[in-house]
Amino acid sequence: MEAKEWALKVRRGDRKAASKLISAIENKEKIARNVLKLLFYGTGKAVSLGITGPAGVGKSCLVSCLITAFRKKGKTVGVIAVDPSSPFTGGAFLGDRVRMMSHTRDDGVYMRSMATRGYLGGLARSTLDTMRVLEAMGKQVVMVETVGTGQDEIEIAQIVQTCLLVLTPDMGDDIQAMKSGIMEIGNIIVLNKTDLPGKEKALLDLETALRFRSPAEEGWSTPIVSTSASKGEGIEELMNEIEKHQAYLRTGEGLSKFAFKRAEKEGAVLLKDEIERAIFHGLKGTGLRRRYLEKIAGGEIDPYSAVEEVLSRFIKDSPQESIRPLNQKKAGG
Repeated sequence: MEAKEWALKVRRGDRKAASKLISAIENKEKIARNVLKLLFYGTGKAVSLGITGPAGVGKSCLVSCLITAFRKKGKTVGVIAVDPSSPFTGGAFLGDRVRMMSHTRDDGVYMRSMATRGYLGGLARSTLDTMRVLEAMGKQVVMVETVGTGQDEIEIAQIVQTCLLVLTPDMGDDIQAMKSGIMEIGNIIVLNKTDLPGKEKALLDLETALRFRSPAEEGWSTPIVSTSASKGEGIEELMNEIEKHQAYLRTGEGLSKFAFKRAEKEGAVLLKDEIERAIFHGLKGTGLRRRYLEKIAGGEIDPYSAVEEVLSRFIKDSPQESIRPLNQKKAGG
């Protein structure tokens, strides 16, 4: 299929074409990039939400409730569930869509599980591209549920407009001990599973933690919303806070600042991938990679110098320095 035809099918909402494109993106097929170039223009208008937090806090159940709430408002929804990678296949391991089966027959909802494939930050490398595919399909709300790895999930705040940090009352002292980094990513804090004991103490701990953290956004006071997603409780209040944050972004330069931040993140990821691709392609078939690895393993060269030497083969102005090991004498010395 030609790139133009593929892009046209995706824009028409063809689910099969979109699914194949996302697979091509994950497999880094060259044609996928050509299709994405065509899809870029006209996207960026959807509401984007991140749902993050430690494993076991009920993120998938909360996402399912949010899908229902947005659909009642007539909004089409796309969901990306970023799962841990299988160490054997590299594929999605949990398959969070199983928890959202009630929405699979709804043409207004498109869900996709993606594997992290070892990428830190709780996100798959291809998450940004997949968000663009869902927007090009016409999805008005795009939600990204992260893998649930704690501190590594901070990157989510760079690619979504509104980030929900989900916690539970039974986390106890973990809330107090939580580093400011993950606390600062939440535009909205969601205390889920409030049917569990310890709700009042957890709310007090969260309020205290918020008082001592730096504000994530000037002019926005981070709310705490209590929910019990398994019972559908607190969802209406959460939707109200999401709408308030979206309205806040649309006043002043909020959205333009976010767009710049997302472009900065996307550019960095693409540049890193392209450099990696070019270098590994250049090393393929030369035997150099194995020789360097053997030298590092044998203690003949340090890994930093090895990387500098490899870079110098492909990048003209690589930061290679002439540094001798401490036990190496000068010539003639």
